[in-house]
Amino acid sequence: MNELMVTVPATSANLGPGFDCLGLALDLWNTTTFRLGGDGINVQVKGEGAGQLPEDTGNLVVQAFTSLYVRHEATMPRDLQIECHNLIPMGSGLGSSTAAILTGLIAANFFLGQPLSKLDLLYMTIEIEGHADNAAAALFGGLVLVAADVFPPIIRSYSLPPLSIVVVVPKFNLPTREARAVLPEKIDRRDAIFNINRTALVVDALREGDRRLLMTAMDDRLHQPYRFPLIPGSQAAVESANKLGAAAALSGAGPSVIAFANDNAREVAAAMQAAFRDAGIDSRCYHLTPTMQSAHWYG
Repeated sequence: MNELMVTVPATSANLGPGFDCLGLALDLWNTTTFRLGGDGINVQVKGEGAGQLPEDTGNLVVQAFTSLYVRHEATMPRDLQIECHNLIPMGSGLGSSTAAILTGLIAANFFLGQPLSKLDLLYMTIEIEGHADNAAAALFGGLVLVAADVFPPIIRSYSLPPLSIVVVVPKFNLPTREARAVLPEKIDRRDAIFNINRTALVVDALREGDRRLLMTAMDDRLHQPYRFPLIPGSQAAVESANKLGAAAALSGAGPSVIAFANDNAREVAAAMQAAFRDAGIDSRCYHLTPTMQSAHWYG
């Protein structure tokens, strides 16, 4: 088979208290076509990242693809044409780097005869990126709870009722390494207990579609209080959504904010964008739903 199409969803991690262990797959996709042949390794990027992402071996998709060939001591294809159609915004807290890594690994795994299982792909993504929440959601779909400190990682994927999700993406650059650097090395026991019980309640609230419970559950003391000051308007955006009855939190490490609306999604979106605008930050808005469909491929 000389052609393969890989499709990977956007993801939102943490969902408030579930730091590095909760992830949610969203119905927004990057689709990449791989073709053997042509002249050398070439990448074409359309959509998000066009004109910004490398279109050669420096592209993260190619780097992930290459890493699996190196691990298996296999000879890389000399002629490979890669066409990326990206809908996931870069650097937004919606799993764009995870999507690129998984895309490359899934494609390499396919061309190598699929020696790796989904759990193997997850573990390798963790090795490359350093955390599992986005990758687990992308690979298994739906709401995912992951324990990545064991091998193989433990995954629990949950189906969800229809939910109206608003994601506001500010035009603000916050590298994940900076968002992690501000986190304290030690935490108060009361804060740990707070997040443990809230994480369990987030899972239950989302599975039941209980928005009132979610308003209480989707709070956090481990990472958001330290990250809000890095992202102008983000805390005000969360609070503005809360005032309208929509539970909200940073999406991953930010800078995006995710909110679970009722029948007032447009009002919630407008309020969050106004909060960023008041802080001098322009933004984009996405109206999304969870997806139970995970990363998939056709070849």
